[in-house]
Amino acid sequence: MVISSKTSDSSLPTIGASLSTADKVSRDQLRKMIRSTRKSLSTIEQSQASLNACQRMLDELKAKKVQHVALYLTHDGELATPPLIEALWQLGIQTYLPRLHPFNAGQLVFMHYTVDTPMQPNQFGILEPKLDVRAVMPIERLDVVITPLVAFDLMGNRMGMGGGYYDRTLANWQQKGKPLPMGYAHDCQQVASLPCEHWDVPLPFIITPSRVLTF
Repeated sequence: MVISSKTSDSSLPTIGASLSTADKVSRDQLRKMIRSTRKSLSTIEQSQASLNACQRMLDELKAKKVQHVALYLTHDGELATPPLIEALWQLGIQTYLPRLHPFNAGQLVFMHYTVDTPMQPNQFGILEPKLDVRAVMPIERLDVVITPLVAFDLMGNRMGMGGGYYDRTLANWQQKGKPLPMGYAHDCQQVASLPCEHWDVPLPFIITPSRVLTF
């Protein structure tokens, strides 16, 4: 693992870092604890964290010369993506959002996202683009998929909300060489060690407000 940190904001909570599998908490209990921790961040902390993480992510994406980036809209206290989306648009980088696949349960489809994209809530209450086959982007043509997550550890392991959508989406990324998955999370979402299943897809990069972690 390589950790890059030009600046570190020690004011941000890192409560999650004290948790480990030794604490004998279930995956659902761990999700609940970390979600509560990140939602407890103040508006000022959330805003500063999103700006710091945005700059770190932009530096990585520009270095990789990407043109097509999938990411998510903020929900449930996740690290806010609007500053990143706006910055990508200004750089002329095309952005895409996931939506639940209309025919294949448990799968995602990615759609081109602009300021004019019609949106609607899905079954989980998360905004997603309205289905338009003209806006669908095949996943193999994406350069990067920035993934939301609930928790991560310093081995690059990622825990999502439990639906397995991103694990299915990214299951074969190493064989195909793209899209490159990159986690995006608050520092307080780090835990000492995650309980993992065989289908969990580890991440080669995780960006937080204070660090760039590579595995």
